[in-house]
Amino acid sequence: MTGASLAGLADRQELLALRRRVFVDEQGVPADLERDDRDASAVHAVARDAAGRVVGTGRLLVGPAGTARIGRMAVAAEARGSGVGADLLAVLEEAAIAAGSHRCEVHAQVQAAGFYSRAGYRQEGDAFLEAGIAHLAMVKDLS
Repeated sequence: MTGASLAGLADRQELLALRRRVFVDEQGVPADLERDDRDASAVHAVARDAAGRVVGTGRLLVGPAGTARIGRMAVAAEARGSGVGADLLAVLEEAAIAAGSHRCEVHAQVQAAGFYSRAGYRQEGDAFLEAGIAHLAMVKDLS
């Protein structure tokens, strides 16, 4: 793995293709829910393997009052468990801090809650459905 970094416009189509494979093809999320107008203004992260293929992505939305939201975290099946997700999360949290955020939120799929817990996120509230998949609201203080 080559690690994660902030993505540029040149990475956009590859990132969207990975998200489509993970969310739409694997998980059955409707394509019209996977993409939204916030992609254009979001900060995106990318992880590539040694051959240069995109194997992970995530996005950051910076909101008002020092709160940011990380979402659309997707890791290719062949790269899961390799640390790619943790690298992406760290890059996005650093970008949130650089943008002045002191708190980060995620809507974590229930099966990924342990990943976010290990990264310092704590659950807020009960599970809810988003795109037909059970999620948990989780937050982390970025101090």
